[in-house]
Amino acid sequence: MACDRVNAVRRHVLAVMAVLLLAGCGAPATSSSPSPTSSTTRATTPSTPTTTTTTTTMTTTTTPPPAKLGRVVVLDPGHNGANAANPAAINRLVPAGRGKTKPCNTTGTATNAGYPEHAFTWDVSVRVRDLLTAEGVEVVMTRPDDNGVGPCVDQRAATGNQSGAAAVVSIHADGSTNPSAHGFHVAYSAPPLNEAQGEPSMRLATTMRDAMVSGGFVTSTYIGAQGLSPRDDLGGLNLSQRPVVLVECGNMRNADEAAAFTSADGRQSYAAAIASGILAYLG
Repeated sequence: MACDRVNAVRRHVLAVMAVLLLAGCGAPATSSSPSPTSSTTRATTPSTPTTTTTTTTMTTTTTPPPAKLGRVVVLDPGHNGANAANPAAINRLVPAGRGKTKPCNTTGTATNAGYPEHAFTWDVSVRVRDLLTAEGVEVVMTRPDDNGVGPCVDQRAATGNQSGAAAVVSIHADGSTNPSAHGFHVAYSAPPLNEAQGEPSMRLATTMRDAMVSGGFVTSTYIGAQGLSPRDDLGGLNLSQRPVVLVECGNMRNADEAAAFTSADGRQSYAAAIASGILAYLG
């Protein structure tokens, strides 16, 4: 019986093993059907372009102001706009040098059509001032506008003396009653009363004369010689302690010169020649 029980156990074990073998090896394992091969599009990540930043340095070129010449020029526009309306003020006597006195100032002359000398001298002086300032020259004017009275001739000279001017240039126009008289002349103090009125003023006068000729202007046919006129009766010249000249630009009663005086282009031409003479003198 014992053998029968052992055999029964063996048969049971074998049956279990058979079942396990069938479960593990009997039916073929079902494999997943491969998915059809699909064309896979690879997303290409665009490479980030390298950005080159160019820094442009903006260079601003600034034209420096003209270098100062270290000199002062005094411009003296003859007469003034309100002189005629103030006879008492301009007729009072003031020192004029050489032991003399003269009226404070005068009204000046005019063209036959009425264009006044004071307006001409002011306009030309302003143009000369602007030309000189552009070249770095410091300019002092003896009067601030064309609407006042005077100043007197001794005050005009004092302006030049007190400024320590390298040159003083008084600007005028003549009023000869002879309509054929024409041309400019440059007056200077003679005989000189001090060192500044000697060689420096004479050199300023000849330099100015040459610049006026180079500017296309003819020398006077009726005053002085070769565009130069020595004077001992002009208070502004006599009282000056600085190199000084007076430029009579021409005859306002001459038709041709009157036309130039009343023309903006004409006045600019006078101004350019006078400024050129001053700059040449300053060197």
